[in-house]
Amino acid sequence: MKKRPFPRYLRIPIQILIVAALVVGVIRWMTSEEQVVYSGSVTADQLLQFQPAGDKNPYAILMQGVSEQERSGEKGNEIRINPSQYDTAAPITKLSQSKEDGKTVLNWHNEAGSVDWTFHVAKAGWYELHLDYKPLAGSNSSVIRGVMIDGSYPFEESERVELERMWKDAKYPYDRNELGMQVRPQQTELNEWTSKAVSDYSVSSRPLLFRLERGEHTLRLVGERGGVALQQLSFQSQEHVKPYEEYKGAYPSASDASDWYMVREAEQFERKSHLSIQTDHWAEPYISPDPKGRITYNVLGGTHWNLPGEWVEWDIEVPTNGWYEIDLKNFQNYRSGFKAYRTISIDGKVPFKEMLNYAIDYHKEFEITTLSNISGEPFKFYLEQGKHSIRMTADSSSMQPILIALKDTLLQIASFDREMRLITGNYSKSASDSNIDSTRTWEMKKYDPEVENKLQAITDRLNMIRLYTNSVNERDSDLSQAIKASVTILEDMLGDVNEIPSKIKEFSTIQANIGTWMSTLTKQPLLLDYLVVRKPDAKTGLKEPTALSRIPYSLADFSRSFYVDYDLGGPEEEGALTIWVGRGRDYVDLLRELVSQDFTPKTGIEVNINLMPNPNMLILGNAAGEVPDIALGVGESTPADYAMRNAVEDLSQYPGFDDVMNQFIPGVTRALMYDGGTYGLPEVQNFQLLFYRSDILERLDLEVPDTWDDVFDILPTLQENGMTMNVPKGDYSTLFLEHGTDPYTKDGLKSNIFSDTGQQAFKLWTEMFTKYNLPIDIPAFFQHFRDGDIPIGISDFNTYVQLQVAAPEITGHWKVAPLPGIKQENGEVVRWSPQGLTGAMIMKKSEQKDKAWEFLKWWTSGEVQSRYAADMESFYGIEYRWNTANVNAMESLNWPSDDLKAIREQASWALNMPNVPGYYFLGREMDFAWNRTVFDGIPADESLEEAHLSLQREMDRRQRNFGIMGRSLNIPQITEPYVWEDTES
Repeated sequence: MKKRPFPRYLRIPIQILIVAALVVGVIRWMTSEEQVVYSGSVTADQLLQFQPAGDKNPYAILMQGVSEQERSGEKGNEIRINPSQYDTAAPITKLSQSKEDGKTVLNWHNEAGSVDWTFHVAKAGWYELHLDYKPLAGSNSSVIRGVMIDGSYPFEESERVELERMWKDAKYPYDRNELGMQVRPQQTELNEWTSKAVSDYSVSSRPLLFRLERGEHTLRLVGERGGVALQQLSFQSQEHVKPYEEYKGAYPSASDASDWYMVREAEQFERKSHLSIQTDHWAEPYISPDPKGRITYNVLGGTHWNLPGEWVEWDIEVPTNGWYEIDLKNFQNYRSGFKAYRTISIDGKVPFKEMLNYAIDYHKEFEITTLSNISGEPFKFYLEQGKHSIRMTADSSSMQPILIALKDTLLQIASFDREMRLITGNYSKSASDSNIDSTRTWEMKKYDPEVENKLQAITDRLNMIRLYTNSVNERDSDLSQAIKASVTILEDMLGDVNEIPSKIKEFSTIQANIGTWMSTLTKQPLLLDYLVVRKPDAKTGLKEPTALSRIPYSLADFSRSFYVDYDLGGPEEEGALTIWVGRGRDYVDLLRELVSQDFTPKTGIEVNINLMPNPNMLILGNAAGEVPDIALGVGESTPADYAMRNAVEDLSQYPGFDDVMNQFIPGVTRALMYDGGTYGLPEVQNFQLLFYRSDILERLDLEVPDTWDDVFDILPTLQENGMTMNVPKGDYSTLFLEHGTDPYTKDGLKSNIFSDTGQQAFKLWTEMFTKYNLPIDIPAFFQHFRDGDIPIGISDFNTYVQLQVAAPEITGHWKVAPLPGIKQENGEVVRWSPQGLTGAMIMKKSEQKDKAWEFLKWWTSGEVQSRYAADMESFYGIEYRWNTANVNAMESLNWPSDDLKAIREQASWALNMPNVPGYYFLGREMDFAWNRTVFDGIPADESLEEAHLSLQREMDRRQRNFGIMGRSLNIPQITEPYVWEDTES
């Protein structure tokens, strides 16, 4: 009998599946690596055998040699302090008292000042400091206080003690929009009293200890951030945490053979410590719940739950008294070779010692891991029938010895670098090159007999740190590889120390390489799908993804793309306004929700809102006649660009225009004006400020510079101490505007950059990088500022948010001030500077311009902008702060009072560049001129004149194209700073 051929329509898909499976298998085989386990040969105590720089010891060094027995005092040993019965308070401290639940409460309303209490210690020892507190309204950030004992900070970390707020999702499960996509709810603050022992999970898994001798002492809390109510303060002896074997022996050993288990979705948490801890959406086999092609927020954490001290808490309920095991379905593939650590507590207490700083191994996929000992034997937890809470806290304390040792070693390398440069005179001539004479020979031991020993000591120290790092992680890591590469460079120098002068730049390379990875040491990202609480013998049947399971899952997802509607705008409604938004999905989702809740019910105007992922869509759509009624999130030059081509509506002709414009700073809005019309409204702004490390400037006895002359006065002191200042090399506009030089004449037809004041500004701009030797390129000012080697610099709003979110260790040690300016004859310091913005505009081809104007009036109003900003920050944390351009709404955001004062002062001097035909040549020609002077040594006036002529040629060409023919474009002239209405900061 003839065999029937296999149908062709089935053969091809099966062949594709087989090939795909083979490819996935090969890739996984090639990328898998056998784990090499490193045993520990270096201890933390050995690593920390040095005296760190500075007048305060890190906690880890202070506690060296203090035994476990010394740390744990007598149970019940407690010293109570009534906060309302304080001794003294600094004059600027705003305090009041109130009654709550029959107790007197001390309300500390501001973030400034200090409060002192006197207390008596009957028995000397180590004590925890406990606080019963409730954060006051006015901020979304944690409250920060410094803790001083007898007039000084006992250790470095006591300068910054975090008192967290508590948050939860306003709704669970999450709502879905009309497309079936989940929408994250608002975050609700839990306004509850919290009892907390002062802790810092970057240095210790246990609460921090304060040494108190017998007798009278003074406790001082120092305001750093946020207001707080205090109900009780107390010093208590630290409780002993039993090891697991001792914990097991304290409960009945018998356990029933039940197969009971429960699954708690990670996103179904009860409370969390920070807004920044967020849920996310994930799609792969066996993820829970399966999104089935829709956006479903089914995981928690990852890079949104990685800073030490950030915690999440879940509620569970067990049916009977007995022993239970806990599984975590987790993804831990964020830092190659590093474990992620969590301290795990149940009902507010760590059950046994092994749950302190519990390590979750690095792995490349989601895995279901049972909480186990190092041998893989699962830990059992004794739980009584009923409800319980499980809290997991990000903990990087095991990394602290590495971090401290690396910081000290990098200081040694920097010091050795400076010594070598002092000997050889090997300094850069213009911050862009190195003064290396490759033909000169050196006898380095003649100038420094200890040069070899110093270099060998640094090399040995780095090797020791690498060994310890590998032993902690039990495998190699990216940081270890960076240290190994640095050691190779140093060993090469040790081979012939006389070659050090010609390799002097290698020290900077080493510092940069190690510094890059060092900044990740405190981060502990971990992504959770769910937790399982089960009886030890229970079989859950829960599965992990495999390479084979991914193939049908991916095919199913692919097939959904043919019939699932992914259009965020939803169905187009007849007669509705069409809005395109040049922002991310999260911003659009929230705007659509706000429109449906507020704008449409008030006005009856339906709105369709769509993502505009690429601004070129607007250009192509305009050419094809397919344009929206309104475009949001456009660049500040876009309205003028479209106005030149008669493609955008002049808003100044609409009713209520003047009232709308009064909500904005005039200097900002002139970027949206052209030829007497106004073609856009500001939405969000990006200010520049002077950032400075107050602790470092205070140590160097330096004042915060108010003018550029002040800047040049402090630079020698900074540079003598191996520090410098950050001034963005591309920011020519601030100096030109401060010198009174607009880039164009008042009619907008001629270049004005070669005027006398323009030449002065250009000369100062270039001399900063030649005469004053400021660094030309600083790839990560944030990190240098955080490390302290660039303790002052000019940066923008993004840096401000970064410092608020990602630099907790320097909270209270940095501040902002207005930009340095130029002092006038009348004593006034002018600080004119552009303030970048994005805007909104109505398209000329819109057939619903009146409705569009109603929307823009609503959208840019103070009330709506305040609500949108508050909701955005509530959903996603301060890193999503909506820095609105509406002056009233801007003040409603949760700014620290001193920061708001500096922001308002600088915003008063906001003056954006006008946009005229050919404006795009200005930035290009200024860059060319700067390069010619700084790099090629061409005189400043010659470089600027060449830029001036080239810019004028392009302006003339574009004026001819647009038929301007000598007609004035009437550039708005702003001569006085904006005056804010008197409001309480």
